[in-house]
Amino acid sequence: MVGVIVLLVAGWVALAVDRAWGEPRARLHPVVWMGQYLGWAGAWLQRGAVQQPEHRDWKTFWRAAMVWCLGAAIVSGAAWGLQAVALMLPWWAAGLALGVLLKPLLAWDLLRSEVETVEAALGQSLDAGRERLRWLVSRDVTPLTGTQVRESAIETLAENLNDSVVAPLLWFALLGLPGAALYRFANTADAMWGYPGLYQGRNWAWAGKWAARADDVLSWAPARLTAALLLLAAGARGLAQARRLPAQARQTPSPNSGWPMAAMALALDVRLSKPGVYALHAEGRAPQPADTALAVRLGTRALLLGGVLASLALFSIALCMGACGGTEHLP
Repeated sequence: MVGVIVLLVAGWVALAVDRAWGEPRARLHPVVWMGQYLGWAGAWLQRGAVQQPEHRDWKTFWRAAMVWCLGAAIVSGAAWGLQAVALMLPWWAAGLALGVLLKPLLAWDLLRSEVETVEAALGQSLDAGRERLRWLVSRDVTPLTGTQVRESAIETLAENLNDSVVAPLLWFALLGLPGAALYRFANTADAMWGYPGLYQGRNWAWAGKWAARADDVLSWAPARLTAALLLLAAGARGLAQARRLPAQARQTPSPNSGWPMAAMALALDVRLSKPGVYALHAEGRAPQPADTALAVRLGTRALLLGGVLASLALFSIALCMGACGGTEHLP
């Protein structure tokens, strides 16, 4: 078990490195490596996949499951080895090393910057806003209005606050670096394979089913935690809206993404929707340019609040372990 103080130091170091330097170069980025593996494996799976979504394709399903498990084992094993080496160092050095290793598995600064860039592009023209949004979402952005572009950007911020920050940190707190790495692999696999049918001319209905379900399981608790942090960060208004959160969150097809998105809609008092699919806080006002900046600030406060609460919890655990004679687990 990774010492709780080491976990505490590593988490804050990772956030500090993210804020100061952002993302490592692509050739050194472990999530990019995961994507390359999944891209190669996905192309291999598609060569034997049935291309009619309505047809059951168990062969492709089990092949995809095995390829996913192989990738997960490689990623988790590599992370375990790096963690084992880091833990040979003094506790403060181990915390620094693990924080640097953890950083590529989370990405708040990049997410915040990309969403702000969409808003800046939208201020230039609708076409510019649509084009920049294309970098963030997989859906067709051509028919979106200016309001819908802004809604999509804010939704992306809320959803990826969970996927790219809170969830990796939570799994790191629970299982160390292997937990964070496994989650990012699962989330990347879902992003690349987890489509319910045809996407870009390929049928993912069965090839991506395992990846989608694995991500659903691993994201269940973090998504709800992210939603709670957003409402807490919003203060009195967020707490007043908490009772409405479950009903709003269940409007989306995903069992998880609706939670942080609904929490963001309620906290900002804006309507967030995907045409023909859902409308979160439908009676809210249309988001304005200032709401994008407010969403970024709210996400930052939620992240810091979560860090403080986690630090208090881990510090309490460390004190309890020390008082109960569990010093062998302390760094």
